[in-house]
Amino acid sequence: MTTYSAVWRNGTFRVLFGTRTLGILADSLRIVALSLLVYAATASPALAALAFGIGFLPQLLGAGLLGALADRVRPRPLIALGYLAEAAAAVALGTAPLPVWACLALVAAVALVTPVFAGASNALVAETLTGDAYVLGRSLSNVASSLAQLAGLAGAGLAVAALGGRRALLVAALAHLVAAAWTRLGLADLPAPPRRPEGLAAASWRGNVALARDRAIRRLLLVQWLPPAFLTGAEALVVPYAAGRGFPTGVAGWLLAGVPVGMVAGNLVVGRALAPARRERLVAALIALMGLPCLAFAAPVAWPGLAAAMVVAGAGSAFGLGLQAAFRDALPPDRRGQGFALLSTGLMTAQGLLPALAGLLAEVVPAGVVVGLLGAAVLLCAAGAAGVPVRRRASVGWAGAAAPRDR
Repeated sequence: MTTYSAVWRNGTFRVLFGTRTLGILADSLRIVALSLLVYAATASPALAALAFGIGFLPQLLGAGLLGALADRVRPRPLIALGYLAEAAAAVALGTAPLPVWACLALVAAVALVTPVFAGASNALVAETLTGDAYVLGRSLSNVASSLAQLAGLAGAGLAVAALGGRRALLVAALAHLVAAAWTRLGLADLPAPPRRPEGLAAASWRGNVALARDRAIRRLLLVQWLPPAFLTGAEALVVPYAAGRGFPTGVAGWLLAGVPVGMVAGNLVVGRALAPARRERLVAALIALMGLPCLAFAAPVAWPGLAAAMVVAGAGSAFGLGLQAAFRDALPPDRRGQGFALLSTGLMTAQGLLPALAGLLAEVVPAGVVVGLLGAAVLLCAAGAAGVPVRRRASVGWAGAAAPRDR
């Protein structure tokens, strides 16, 4: 039976795991520092919120125009270049007296190419870890992401208070530089993929269309995009909901902390305690576990009960572990990087749009009712996921060796 320790012994995975975790910490610091600087300069809540989320939507355009690059360039230099681009942007934000619009444009420009680097990294993990080791590797990555976001967002406020916004941005740049150097020194330099005559934008568009037309890939994408997006929309309403209920100051923070805590617990339990076939059978049930607790917000439940409900909802996010091997093996080998770029881009885009849409709806409907409706939408996703195929087909990696089927 595959174990977490066996996955951790893989050197390539350790490098990708460590650099990604460091990158998430740096991104969290950059997001908070820039938002505070923008608000201090403009006193505009709207611009501060835009600074917080400006890195999400441009990824959609980037995946559409540049996604095929993830399968055209050797992964080591491509991933290292991604961290260098993040570092350069953070240095510019921390040192140059840029107007607010230029700061936002710079972050958006880096976000435009983020799907390429993310796709190359995820594809390399899929090539490196076979069988159930891949799923456990993704489980470890999910846990690290949740913990890094918690630590990054919590520590960012302290860092900004201690160092100031601009110095905090330079710390974020340094972390990205370390990640770039770690990538360059720690990863093997794999052979370049075959050259292709088709233009990058045309290949990216054609590849995305081909992936979306594949019924199995399309359904696997949708079931991985929608439930987390609806849950993110629910999280976005926690602050106004807590204020409307008259909860004590600080309760909103406890409610928001419930989801990442649940994500960590759910990924560890589902990844380690359940066999692959059982994870696959429980996909729909775990998605339902994300949605059901949200219904409690439509009722006069005390805040400790709601905090527990958010932990349960976060635990349901482990449903993805039952789908990731199926998604990996459904992707054509020559578009694997682009497929992972499309997956991450859809997640970022949906989780960027749903809070805005939920907020607009909460202008005319009580926030608790909107959270309940979003929970009901997750339950509909669970019903749809019951028919999503999770049996995998053999696939071929760069080296031409068939990846073994999970059992």
